[in-house]
Amino acid sequence: MEGVWGILKREMYYGHKFTSRQELMHAVRSYIYYYNFECLQRHLNVMTPYEYHEQYKAA
Repeated sequence: MEGVWGILKREMYYGHKFTSRQELMHAVRSYIYYYNFECLQRHLNVMTPYEYHEQYKAA
């Protein structure tokens, strides 16, 4: 879990100024959606985490 938060902070949080808690929460939710449904990952055979999970479930 620490690795996920490290990636999130490095790619989304550092270098950005958030003016409200709501803005930060929206950014975190958007990034988590992106990471799970849009971001292709080499260690998952160039699939998104969601696609990899669905393939695993179907097997």
